[in-house]
Amino acid sequence: MPTPKTWLLLALVAISVVYLVVWIRAARRAPDRPGLPSGRETALGFGTDFFDTLGIGSFAPTTSAFRLWGIVPDERIPGTLNVGHTLPTVTQALVYIVIVEVDFLTLVSLIAVAVLGSWLGAGVVCRWPRRKIQIGMGAALLVAAGLFIMTNLELVPGGGDALALRGPRMALALAGNFALGALMTLGIGLYAPCLIMISLLGMDPKAAFPIMMGSCAFLMPIASMRFVVSGAYSLRPAIGLALGGVPAVLLAAFIVKSLPLTALRWLVTVVVLYAAITMLRAAWRERNVAPVIAAPPQPVAGGEV
Repeated sequence: MPTPKTWLLLALVAISVVYLVVWIRAARRAPDRPGLPSGRETALGFGTDFFDTLGIGSFAPTTSAFRLWGIVPDERIPGTLNVGHTLPTVTQALVYIVIVEVDFLTLVSLIAVAVLGSWLGAGVVCRWPRRKIQIGMGAALLVAAGLFIMTNLELVPGGGDALALRGPRMALALAGNFALGALMTLGIGLYAPCLIMISLLGMDPKAAFPIMMGSCAFLMPIASMRFVVSGAYSLRPAIGLALGGVPAVLLAAFIVKSLPLTALRWLVTVVVLYAAITMLRAAWRERNVAPVIAAPPQPVAGGEV
């Protein structure tokens, strides 16, 4: 008889298969299908998802690289982040949900509200004008840099030893993860703020790994399908992130497992701050330019996903 955790894992695999089918069908219909991703785009996926598996987070470093190398237009960055990092994140969740113990009701409840938040958020972000996305992404990167600094200065609470939440603490966690799911579609990574929230509520920080990775793994296919359907992402870089990211997750989870990450976080903080400043400067320079919508919704056989 399958356990509740087994059903959860099977549901994640099913959602991921549906997402992959939708993505492949949309990519085949794209009028300007690109070739294979470049080595740089694939290496970016490998590097960011390797450290993502160890707890660094992938959205802020990837955004910084996109800005530094001019790989993806600003208005397509949120969609490309979500679409490209979905499969590596699903891989992370499958691993950590199996190996880390956490109360099942707490896990499923927090995943569910994060998915709901991401679905609502993606429907808004994929229709935002370029300048609004630049401002939102710039603010998101500043938040990410602040979280990196808090972690390095040990300002993040150490947490407790609880593996479950109930009552008022559960209500706070549900509200928090709903907001984090919505913000993730804008490029604010869920990992660091979720870890802080879990610790503040007295849970064992290790319990945050299946919660934050499970939340992202369920919400990202849902949100990404909306970006795919609307065309509000860049296809080739997203493929590069996925191809490089999945083997990196397996390497980090089963072979490397841990690294001294403080120095790397300081380096990432500097890069992220640079990207935030350039993103906000671009928004300031374009303040008098007529708004350009990220991408018009595209018709899809069978209706919107």
